[in-house]
Amino acid sequence: MSNKLLEVIDLKGYWWTPTGYVKAVDNVSLSLDKNEIVGIVGESGCGKTTLAKLITGIVEPPLYVMGGKVIIEGINIFEIPGKELRKNVSGKLISIVPQSSMNALNPTRKIIDFIKDVVEEHSPGKYSEEEIVKMSTERFEEVGLDKSVLDMYPFELSGGMKQRAVIAISTLLNPKILIADEPTSALDVSTQKAILKLLLRLREHLNISILFITHDIATVRQIADRIIVMYAGKIVEERPTEELIFDPHHPYTKGLMSSVLTPDPDIRKRKISGLPGAPPDLRNPPPGCRFAPRCKYKMDICLEKEPPLVSYGDHSRIACWLYEKKERGEST
Repeated sequence: MSNKLLEVIDLKGYWWTPTGYVKAVDNVSLSLDKNEIVGIVGESGCGKTTLAKLITGIVEPPLYVMGGKVIIEGINIFEIPGKELRKNVSGKLISIVPQSSMNALNPTRKIIDFIKDVVEEHSPGKYSEEEIVKMSTERFEEVGLDKSVLDMYPFELSGGMKQRAVIAISTLLNPKILIADEPTSALDVSTQKAILKLLLRLREHLNISILFITHDIATVRQIADRIIVMYAGKIVEERPTEELIFDPHHPYTKGLMSSVLTPDPDIRKRKISGLPGAPPDLRNPPPGCRFAPRCKYKMDICLEKEPPLVSYGDHSRIACWLYEKKERGEST
């Protein structure tokens, strides 16, 4: 029996602009196992947040699905009508803690009002107000918030409390998959650690799988079982966490690791260096490897032909002509 809870196959999601489509997610494939945490990292603009939107299935213009599948428990969610998707999939099978979620709460409404809206949208008439308060109280206590928070307004909460409240609301209906998009950004270090511990505890108590999206390598190392690296709308490398941190293969991943400024003593031993150049314009990406214009190891083929995403070993993939033959056991 397959352990895969989520499969993303050849997914393409483009943003429409008056000057052309931005190929933000371009032919991406990945999987998420049951009770697993997978980190997705990359610099700003690489397509991480767009990928999160696409995986939820709630896609609205100017973002368009241009191809591919998102399969949850054997069902392609793009084949589910919009109303049914919002009622039976969003919040129940898959839920998201969106980027800048702390600012997503309407400051003029109490927390309990948000919760009532969520429950009513997905299970209209199923729960009484008393039952909603009871289940909300239990979940808020699980995330370390007092029942009194339910009757408070967002502006009365600290940043950490707001983030906990959003996570509690996102997991209220016990989804099987949680997408956490930059859940620790704009938080102090101690609050970041508390949020990471909370997510780990929810994985254990709810048997939930998590896609953890971040640009912070030191943070993702503390929580992810494996890491996927994105660059310019594509996956360039995937490895178990410790392997990727200490033995990155792809030139972009190497540059990403070398540019990390972190108090983590294991990572800061490396010499800090930056990546030359800038990411490509995704309205008209270059031929071949999208990282080639910035890569010091580029060969002629890198400028002409896109490297395939080659699998080697358990949960390890790389898209690089330097490794394409090597990982297949061929001579270079």
